[in-house]
Amino acid sequence: MHGNPMLKILYLDMDGVLVDFLSALPRVDPSLVQKHDGHLDDIPGLFALMQPMPGAVAAYHELRTLFDTYLLSTAPWENPSAWSDKRVWVERYLGESARKRLILTHHKHLNQGDFLVDDRTRHGADRFVGEHLHFGSPAFPDWPAVLAYLRTQSN
Repeated sequence: MHGNPMLKILYLDMDGVLVDFLSALPRVDPSLVQKHDGHLDDIPGLFALMQPMPGAVAAYHELRTLFDTYLLSTAPWENPSAWSDKRVWVERYLGESARKRLILTHHKHLNQGDFLVDDRTRHGADRFVGEHLHFGSPAFPDWPAVLAYLRTQSN
């Protein structure tokens, strides 16, 4: 259903929304964690080791039938492998067609759409023109809450 102009546009952040960032840390050499303390996202290969957030994969597959759905994420500048690791993660967990729906940017507000599900307000999420659903907040603490709301907002 991707690309249907009749559907509202939905953007989903990756880290902390679709992807469980912390799930990779037990798989990383402790010396690398110590070396990159404070900048864990700079660990080479880290993004390839992450698991999906609970309920995220099923939520994505449902939402892509209700919305024109894209993945809108930021990748660290100091870790070039993160850029390719994110693309590989998308294909592994969300399917081959999802990889062409991946947008990597540090300026999320430049994307036009109706909804953005993001766990942060950085990188333009706070200036997104549509509705920002703050994942992990009291209003949207998890995927069941996000799905319940978005089901009422689809076309």
